[in-house]
This record gives sequence, C-alpha cells and structure tokens, in this order.
Amino acid sequence: MSSLFGWIVGPLLTVSMIVAPAAALAEPTPDSGPGYVGSSACKTCHAEQYRSWLGSHHDLAMQAATDATVLGDFGGRVFEHRGVRSRFFRDGPRFMVETQGADGAQHVYEVGFTFGVAPLQQYLVGFPDGRYQALTVAWDSRPAEAGGQRWFSLYPDEDVPPGDELHWLSSAHNWNFACAECHSTNLRKGYDSAQDRYATTWSEIDVGCEACHGPASRHVELAEAAGRGESAAYPADHGLVVQLAPGATWSAAEGSDTAVRTSAAKGASQLELCGRCHARRSQLSEDYRHGAPLSDSHRVALLEDGLYFPDGQMLDEVYVYGSFRQSRMHAAGVTCSDCHEPHSLKIRRAGNALCTACHKAEAYDSSRHHFHPAGGDGSACVDCHMPARTYMVVDPRRDHSFRIPRPDLAASLGVPDVCSGCHKGRSAAWAAQQIRQWYGADRREGFQTYAAAFAAARADQADAPERLAALAVDPAAPAIARATALGALGAHLGPGSIQAVVNGLYAEDALERRAAVEALARLDRDTRWKLLVPLLADPVRGVRIAVAVALSDVRVAELEAADRPRLQRVFDEYLAAERLNADRAEHWVNLAGFHARQGMIDESERAFGEALRRDPGYLPAYVNQADLLRTLDREADAERVLRAGIAARPNAASLHHALGLLMIRTGRTEAAMESLKTAYEFAPEAPRFGYVYGVALDSTGAAPQALKVWEAVARRHPNDRDSLQALAVGLHRQGLNEQALGYAERLRQLLPGNRSVVELIETIRADQTQR
Repeated sequence: MSSLFGWIVGPLLTVSMIVAPAAALAEPTPDSGPGYVGSSACKTCHAEQYRSWLGSHHDLAMQAATDATVLGDFGGRVFEHRGVRSRFFRDGPRFMVETQGADGAQHVYEVGFTFGVAPLQQYLVGFPDGRYQALTVAWDSRPAEAGGQRWFSLYPDEDVPPGDELHWLSSAHNWNFACAECHSTNLRKGYDSAQDRYATTWSEIDVGCEACHGPASRHVELAEAAGRGESAAYPADHGLVVQLAPGATWSAAEGSDTAVRTSAAKGASQLELCGRCHARRSQLSEDYRHGAPLSDSHRVALLEDGLYFPDGQMLDEVYVYGSFRQSRMHAAGVTCSDCHEPHSLKIRRAGNALCTACHKAEAYDSSRHHFHPAGGDGSACVDCHMPARTYMVVDPRRDHSFRIPRPDLAASLGVPDVCSGCHKGRSAAWAAQQIRQWYGADRREGFQTYAAAFAAARADQADAPERLAALAVDPAAPAIARATALGALGAHLGPGSIQAVVNGLYAEDALERRAAVEALARLDRDTRWKLLVPLLADPVRGVRIAVAVALSDVRVAELEAADRPRLQRVFDEYLAAERLNADRAEHWVNLAGFHARQGMIDESERAFGEALRRDPGYLPAYVNQADLLRTLDREADAERVLRAGIAARPNAASLHHALGLLMIRTGRTEAAMESLKTAYEFAPEAPRFGYVYGVALDSTGAAPQALKVWEAVARRHPNDRDSLQALAVGLHRQGLNEQALGYAERLRQLLPGNRSVVELIETIRADQTQR
C-alpha cells in the first residue's frame, strides 16, 4: 500500500519530505591547508601544463552540481531496480533524487556534487552531520550507441535493502571515508568521534596541481620574487615540497629488440606518488609527505586472496599500483609518465605506437609475434598483455602487470585466460596448445612465476610452506610478490620457513618488512620482542605500526626504561591511525582488541560498543567481544552479545557457531547441537564449522551422521587436516579400515613426518592384518 501511495503523491513535495543537505563543504580559503595556493596560481608560469590539466579526469574528479557539470538526465527520469524506485528531477536550480532511505521509505534528497565523468558519473548527497553519500544508481555517460546515456545500478544482480553493507547509505559509500582523499586536494576528513560528525575540508574540490606536487606557496613566492628581480639564487628544489622530474631516458640497444634505460629517473618516485590514489590501500595518517614511500602513510594491499588471482591478475577493484609493481617494466625502471602524460592523463601515443616506442615494431608489432591478422582483434599489444576486467558495470580497466599470456596456468589453476576469453567457445587447454605450437616448448613463461606458490597456499597444500619460503627469498621476484609470500607464511611457520620470514625483516622494500612483521605475530611474546625490537625505529610508519600490532600484548610499564619510549611511540602511532578511521566500525574493533591485549577491559568493551553504534550489523564486533568475555569467564554476557548479533544478522554462521560452542561449555548439549548445525548449513564452505559439528554429532553417539558431515567437508576441502583425521579415526573405529587408511594416507601427504599420523596409519594397518 505504502509504495503505491508513494508513487501517486511523489511529485507533490513538502518541506518535511526533503532531507536537508549538509552545510556545503568548507569553501577553499587561504588557510584551509598551510602552503596550498590553488591550481590557478600555477597557470601563469605553467600555461601548457595547466591547459593540459583542464578537462582531465583529475580536474573533473569532483565538482559542485550545476548545469555545466551534471551529465545525468534529471528531467523527471525514473529508474526502478528490484522494487526500488529512484526518480531524478529538478527543483529550480537544484538537482534532486527521490529514492529509498535508511528506513526503507521514499525520501527526497538534494544532490550536492558530481563524482567523476567517464564512463560513468555518480552523485553525492549531503546530510546534516557532514556525511556525503554516493548514490549507487549512476549515470552511464558513454554515448548512446555504446549503450550509454542511461541510469543504471552498480549492483544489477543484487538486492540491496537498507542496512545492507552495499546500500547507498552504508559506510561503504561514505564519501568522507572511502572517496574524498583521492578526489580532492589537501583533504582533511575532520571526523569528530565523540559527536559522530564530519567537518571535512579541502583546498580544491578536484585533484589539482598541488595534489601531486605538494603545497606550492614557497614556490610561488620565489617565482614572484624572481620576476621582480628580488630573489637570490633560485634553489635547486624550486621551492617545491617534492621534485617529480621526468622518468628515465631510454635508448635502443644493439642486438636487442627492447630499449634499455640510459639514465635513471630523477626526483621522487612517481609510482609511490600515483599509488596514493591508484592503489588498493587504507589510510594510516593524514600527514601525507609528498615524496615519501606510500607505506609511510598508507597500508597497501598485497596480492591477497579475494583481491588478486593466484597468478597476480587483478580480481577485485585493486586499481593499478599492485599490478604494475608485479611487472617486468617496473623492474626495468619504467614509470607512470613514460606512458601517460601526467597532466592530461592521456597516453603518449595511440595504439601499438605506445609500445613500439621501446619495443621494436619489426619484432613485436608483427603477425610473426602475435599470430593474428594485422589491425584485427588480437593484434594490439594490450589485447594480450593488458587484458581488461570490467568494474562498476561499465568501466573496463586494464591490468598493468604486462604479463605474457599463460593459458596453461588457466587450465591447471583456473586463473583467467586472455586467449580463451577472446576466442569464445575455446578452452584454456586449446589455447595452451596453440601457444606451444607458435612459440615452442622453450617459450618464455613470463616475469610472474608465483602462481603455483599462491595457489598451493590458498588450497593449504603440503608443499605450500616450501614454495612460499622459496618465493620470499627469490631476488628475481617482484617485491610485492615476496611480501605476499612472507605474509602467507604466517600460517605456516616452522623450521623450514621461519628463517625466510626473519630475513624479510631486513628487506629493502617496506612492504616486505611489514609482511614479515605481520607473519611473526603468532610467535610467543619473548621471541617476538627480540625479533621486532630493532624495527621500532624503522623509517617507514607503516612498518612501525605493524610492529605495534604485533607487540600489542607487551606492556610498556614492564619494559626496561630505555625501551619504554620506543614502544610507546609506535603504540601512539597505531592508536592515531585507528582514531583517524574511527568513523568505521572495524577500526573500533581493532581498538577493542588492542585495549584487551593491554588488559584495559573497560576500554575494550567501550570500543566494541562504539563499533556497534556505527554499524549494528558489523559481525566481527559481536564475535570478538563474545570471545573476550569468554576468556574472562563471563559466559552469560558472551551469550547476550551473541544473541544480540544473531538478532541483527540472523544468517551469520559464525555467530551461530560461537553460540553453539558457548552452550557446550555451559552444558546445554541439545541447544548447542542446533546452533552448530545451523552454522554448518549456513556456511557449508567453511571447513571448521563442518568439522566441529561432526565432532558434536560424534560425541552424542551419532557417528554415522558425523562421518557424512566430515566426508562432505573433505569433498569441498580435500586438504582440511581436521576432517581428514576425524574421518580416519572415525572410520577405523567403525571397522572400515580400507577407507580409514585412504584418509590417513592423504593426511600423511599433508603432514609428512608427523609422528601421530604415522602411528595412526600403523594402527589401522595392524588392525587390518588382524582382521
């Protein structure tokens, strides 16, 4: 009834229906960012660069919503998606949208800003608490003949009700946290955690000159003084915070089909600067230092499961930093501006000409190399070496790892195959055979050689530690791959792998040092302290913060006097990083964990409360708080927390699982069985839930049902050691020794040399002989 009635009265707006927008973001003022003078101050002396920047994606990254900037059709257009109706219209000069609010009802909101321009444009809605939220119905700004000029949902295949983490009013679409730093210049989030409000400020609403070159007030003063003939010798740094000189120079090398670097790039690393926004990362500090390593102010994602495929190809939205750091080009010294004009952002040459500037056309822009008709599909270098993956429905982005196609890996590991992706109906095995025919058995396999190691780690294979340790110390591998291997070794620490991790503490690259620190966090406290204390003085903040987390159970007051200020310093940096992001529930959970490990239980519980105040559906807050209460023998309080979580997230398997374990501890076996069963049914892909449910069944005399559950787990997760052991023991107990021996042998392959497994096999075989 309400929805039908809403459509009828929708056009008749009243003041009470309109959600008041937040006060406009702070207007640019001379003191909104010390030293920032604005891009207009640059155009007199740098007219060519300024003209190139005008109209670029940086210039148009974010704009006030006006007739000149809004691309979408606000002429009363209606877009309906899975029962949610959004109407875009004008109210005089204002751009308005009527759509679903947090309460599930229709509300009218004013659009304050545009966000991006191509191939789509999003719109930001302001709220009285200073929040800006990005609508998840966006405008497809491509030409109509390309399928554009339409409204569309960013989640076309999903229902996204209020409270869902993907709803437009969720924290995932909060501009202040998720988007602002990269779409404006000198952004200060200005979050007040006590009031749960934002007072976000910026120097320029878009990505201006100083976003890359740093605050330029001294540079302008020196230039103006020089123009008046008043300055002394012009300084070598030109009065800029950072020097971003052009990249290296490249020249053809005799006997080679590829240019070689003849001079090193000068100035700060372009990649580290560009990575500030073109990397999957989280922010550690607003005290960004232009020219500093990215890891000093941000925590960069590694080649992690869920973000990248095992071979390093991009899976989720990871942008290009992590991909490019995997490339042979990066290893050779190629940098961003070698291919991209840094002000207009356009590529420097069209088509294959961009590549043949360094790679001889006769060798590479030839059917003898790519085996496709000249000028046709498959003949462009990017077709094979920079495959695109589409995000946000309409936005194809090219992988910047510049890899050699490996359909053989696609056939064996299931990673994407650029060949069969283009040749529809053909398999990766077919493509692998074609590659062998064209290039021979001794063909080059590419620069990225770690797919098998990461695939082994993700599948928990027996040889994963050995593969990861070898990769972690491989000087020919990209540093980001070595760092990923170091991080993954945290789950496989042992005599054959720990030295590789310890070596990583002294690596040149900050990503490797950070990953090594994180991997060692599972060691006992005394060992951790001895290994990590030298890194309390690491020059990169991101590494020091990782040390703070790894040593968070060490009490400052218990240390020698000389060590106390060093540990307190990194603790302060860690707490500052978490408080910077205190608008997000996960950061309060992080604080809660830190306080708990420091023995500050009241502070920990308060932090859990703050997490749930910001996101009542945030699952880890319930799970972690209940676990803390369990360690304090406060089972009744833990049960209260878990039941509150289940009320908020009724399908959360981890909550049902934790509740089941709690009821076992408190002697309520029947109720526990129901909770454990629910957890298993909600998340059959989680091996732990199935294993524990099977143990519970077995303990209540339901051995046949337990065996069925464990067998199902083993089919889904053939390397799950717990379920394999349970099957071997359970089947042996049932007298099914042949089947039991099969599972025990599989377990021995995963745990070679494990004495208990050997004894289990010997017991089963002896029983077979007796029978």
